[in-house]
Amino acid sequence: MICRKSDEESIQIAADYIRRGKIVVLPTDTVYGFSGIVDGRHYSFHTNEKICRIKGRDEKKHLIQLISKTEDIKKYTRDVIPDELLEKWPGPLTIIVHTFAKDGNFETTAFRCPGDEWLRKVIALCGAPIYSTSVNRSGFAVLDNIQQIKNEFGKEVDLIVDDGDKKNGLPSTIVSIDENGEVKVVRQGTVTVNNV
Repeated sequence: MICRKSDEESIQIAADYIRRGKIVVLPTDTVYGFSGIVDGRHYSFHTNEKICRIKGRDEKKHLIQLISKTEDIKKYTRDVIPDELLEKWPGPLTIIVHTFAKDGNFETTAFRCPGDEWLRKVIALCGAPIYSTSVNRSGFAVLDNIQQIKNEFGKEVDLIVDDGDKKNGLPSTIVSIDENGEVKVVRQGTVTVNNV
Protein backbone atom coordinates (compact mmCIF):
# COMPACT_ATOMS: atom_id res chain seq x y z
CA MET A 1 0.00 0.00 0.00
CA ILE A 2 1.07 3.59 -0.69
CA CYS A 3 -0.09 6.68 1.17
CA ARG A 4 1.11 10.26 1.08
CA LYS A 5 2.61 11.88 4.15
CA SER A 6 0.38 14.88 3.46
CA ASP A 7 -2.78 12.75 3.73
CA GLU A 8 -4.85 13.60 6.79
CA GLU A 9 -4.86 10.00 8.03
CA SER A 10 -1.20 9.19 7.24
CA ILE A 11 -0.05 9.20 10.88
CA GLN A 12 -2.82 6.83 11.94
CA ILE A 13 -2.31 4.56 8.92
CA ALA A 14 1.45 4.29 9.48
CA ALA A 15 1.06 3.62 13.21
CA ASP A 16 -1.64 0.97 12.58
CA TYR A 17 0.64 -0.93 10.20
CA ILE A 18 3.63 -0.71 12.54
CA ARG A 19 1.66 -1.81 15.62
CA ARG A 20 0.58 -4.94 13.74
CA GLY A 21 4.20 -5.93 13.09
CA LYS A 22 4.25 -4.80 9.45
CA ILE A 23 7.33 -3.44 7.68
CA VAL A 24 6.91 0.08 6.34
CA VAL A 25 9.01 2.68 4.54
CA LEU A 26 8.81 6.04 6.30
CA PRO A 27 10.25 9.46 5.47
CA THR A 28 12.52 10.68 8.28
CA ASP A 29 14.36 13.92 8.96
CA THR A 30 17.35 12.45 7.10
CA VAL A 31 16.52 9.79 4.47
CA TYR A 32 13.77 7.24 3.88
CA GLY A 33 13.94 4.35 6.32
CA PHE A 34 12.65 0.82 6.70
CA SER A 35 10.72 0.70 9.96
CA GLY A 36 9.01 -1.82 12.19
CA ILE A 37 8.05 -1.97 15.85
CA VAL A 38 10.71 -3.02 18.36
CA ASP A 39 9.61 -6.29 19.95
CA GLY A 40 8.20 -5.88 23.46
CA ARG A 41 7.31 -8.02 26.46
CA HIS A 42 3.87 -8.99 25.19
CA TYR A 43 4.55 -9.55 21.50
CA SER A 44 7.31 -10.64 19.16
CA PHE A 45 6.97 -9.77 15.48
CA HIS A 46 10.66 -10.31 14.62
CA THR A 47 10.62 -7.07 12.63
CA ASN A 48 14.40 -6.70 12.99
CA GLU A 49 14.92 -10.00 11.14
CA LYS A 50 12.33 -9.09 8.50
CA ILE A 51 14.03 -5.76 7.74
CA CYS A 52 17.48 -7.35 7.59
CA ARG A 53 16.14 -10.00 5.21
CA ILE A 54 14.77 -7.32 2.85
CA LYS A 55 18.05 -5.37 2.94
CA GLY A 56 20.25 -8.44 2.74
CA ARG A 57 21.92 -7.30 5.94
CA ASP A 58 23.54 -9.34 8.72
CA GLU A 59 20.88 -9.84 11.41
CA LYS A 60 23.53 -9.52 14.13
CA LYS A 61 23.97 -5.84 13.26
CA HIS A 62 21.59 -3.87 15.46
CA LEU A 63 19.22 -1.34 13.91
CA ILE A 64 18.69 2.20 15.19
CA GLN A 65 15.64 2.60 17.43
CA LEU A 66 13.57 5.78 17.11
CA ILE A 67 11.82 7.26 20.16
CA SER A 68 9.14 9.94 20.29
CA LYS A 69 10.42 12.04 23.22
CA THR A 70 13.93 12.95 24.40
CA GLU A 71 13.24 11.80 27.96
CA ASP A 72 12.24 8.31 26.75
CA ILE A 73 15.93 7.42 26.50
CA LYS A 74 15.99 7.14 30.31
CA LYS A 75 13.64 4.15 30.10
CA TYR A 76 16.28 2.10 28.31
CA THR A 77 19.68 3.02 29.75
CA ARG A 78 21.38 4.04 32.96
CA ASP A 79 24.17 5.78 31.05
CA VAL A 80 24.54 9.45 31.88
CA ILE A 81 24.09 11.33 28.61
CA PRO A 82 25.64 14.82 28.56
CA ASP A 83 23.12 17.68 28.29
CA GLU A 84 24.94 19.06 25.25
CA LEU A 85 23.95 15.89 23.38
CA LEU A 86 20.35 15.76 24.60
CA GLU A 87 19.93 19.41 23.61
CA LYS A 88 20.41 18.31 19.97
CA TRP A 89 17.25 16.20 20.22
CA PRO A 90 14.82 16.09 18.54
CA GLY A 91 17.16 15.98 15.57
CA PRO A 92 19.41 13.85 13.34
CA LEU A 93 21.71 12.62 16.12
CA THR A 94 21.99 8.93 17.03
CA ILE A 95 23.31 8.04 20.49
CA ILE A 96 24.66 4.55 21.25
CA VAL A 97 24.16 3.61 24.90
CA HIS A 98 24.34 0.53 27.12
CA THR A 99 21.06 -1.33 27.61
CA PHE A 100 20.04 -4.54 29.35
CA ALA A 101 20.06 -7.64 27.16
CA LYS A 102 17.50 -10.43 27.61
CA ASP A 103 20.16 -12.61 29.27
CA GLY A 104 20.74 -9.94 31.95
CA ASN A 105 24.02 -8.70 30.51
CA PHE A 106 24.64 -5.35 28.88
CA GLU A 107 24.54 -4.68 25.16
CA THR A 108 24.70 -1.48 23.14
CA THR A 109 21.68 0.05 21.41
CA ALA A 110 21.48 3.10 19.15
CA PHE A 111 18.63 5.56 19.78
CA ARG A 112 17.45 8.67 17.96
CA CYS A 113 14.66 11.13 18.67
CA PRO A 114 13.97 12.38 15.12
CA GLY A 115 13.51 16.03 14.24
CA ASP A 116 10.41 15.36 12.13
CA GLU A 117 7.25 16.04 14.16
CA TRP A 118 5.10 13.82 11.92
CA LEU A 119 7.42 10.88 12.58
CA ARG A 120 7.47 11.51 16.34
CA LYS A 121 3.66 11.39 16.34
CA VAL A 122 3.73 8.05 14.51
CA ILE A 123 6.17 6.63 17.09
CA ALA A 124 4.07 7.96 20.00
CA LEU A 125 0.96 6.26 18.59
CA CYS A 126 2.88 2.98 18.30
CA GLY A 127 3.53 3.03 22.03
CA ALA A 128 7.06 1.62 21.58
CA PRO A 129 10.30 2.50 19.80
CA ILE A 130 10.48 1.66 16.11
CA TYR A 131 13.44 0.43 14.09
CA SER A 132 14.89 2.58 11.33
CA THR A 133 17.54 1.86 8.73
CA SER A 134 18.15 3.42 5.34
CA VAL A 135 16.21 2.16 2.32
CA ASN A 136 18.69 0.25 0.16
CA ARG A 137 20.11 -3.19 -0.40
CA SER A 138 23.10 -3.78 1.84
CA GLY A 139 26.26 -2.56 0.10
CA PHE A 140 24.37 -0.33 -2.35
CA ALA A 141 23.63 3.40 -2.31
CA VAL A 142 20.76 4.74 -0.23
CA LEU A 143 17.68 5.35 -2.39
CA ASP A 144 16.44 8.95 -2.33
CA ASN A 145 14.00 8.74 -5.26
CA ILE A 146 10.50 7.70 -4.20
CA GLN A 147 9.70 6.04 -7.52
CA GLN A 148 12.86 3.94 -7.28
CA ILE A 149 11.87 2.94 -3.75
CA LYS A 150 8.41 1.90 -4.95
CA ASN A 151 9.88 -0.08 -7.85
CA GLU A 152 12.56 -1.81 -5.77
CA PHE A 153 10.71 -2.55 -2.54
CA GLY A 154 6.98 -2.07 -3.21
CA LYS A 155 6.32 -5.83 -3.17
CA GLU A 156 8.52 -6.52 -0.14
CA VAL A 157 7.12 -4.03 2.37
CA ASP A 158 3.55 -3.57 3.58
CA LEU A 159 3.35 0.24 3.35
CA ILE A 160 5.29 3.10 1.75
CA VAL A 161 4.63 6.65 2.96
CA ASP A 162 5.38 8.99 0.03
CA ASP A 163 6.98 12.34 0.89
CA GLY A 164 8.56 12.97 -2.49
CA ASP A 165 12.25 12.65 -3.27
CA LYS A 166 14.87 13.11 -0.52
CA LYS A 167 17.75 14.37 -2.63
CA ASN A 168 21.10 14.95 -0.90
CA GLY A 169 19.73 13.80 2.46
CA LEU A 170 22.57 13.35 4.94
CA PRO A 171 22.49 10.49 7.45
CA SER A 172 22.38 11.18 11.17
CA THR A 173 25.50 11.83 13.20
CA ILE A 174 26.32 8.83 15.41
CA VAL A 175 28.03 9.05 18.80
CA SER A 176 28.67 6.37 21.41
CA ILE A 177 29.01 6.54 25.18
CA ASP A 178 31.65 4.17 26.52
CA GLU A 179 31.85 2.43 29.92
CA ASN A 180 33.59 5.49 31.38
CA GLY A 181 30.89 7.87 30.17
CA GLU A 182 33.10 9.36 27.47
CA VAL A 183 31.47 10.36 24.17
CA LYS A 184 33.07 9.23 20.92
CA VAL A 185 32.00 10.37 17.46
CA VAL A 186 31.37 7.29 15.30
CA ARG A 187 30.11 9.13 12.20
CA GLN A 188 29.76 12.85 11.49
CA GLY A 189 26.48 13.48 9.70
CA THR A 190 24.00 16.35 9.70
CA VAL A 191 24.74 17.43 13.29
CA THR A 192 28.28 18.46 14.25
CA VAL A 193 29.45 16.90 17.49
CA ASN A 194 32.90 17.03 19.07
CA ASN A 195 34.24 14.31 21.33
CA VAL A 196 32.95 15.30 24.80
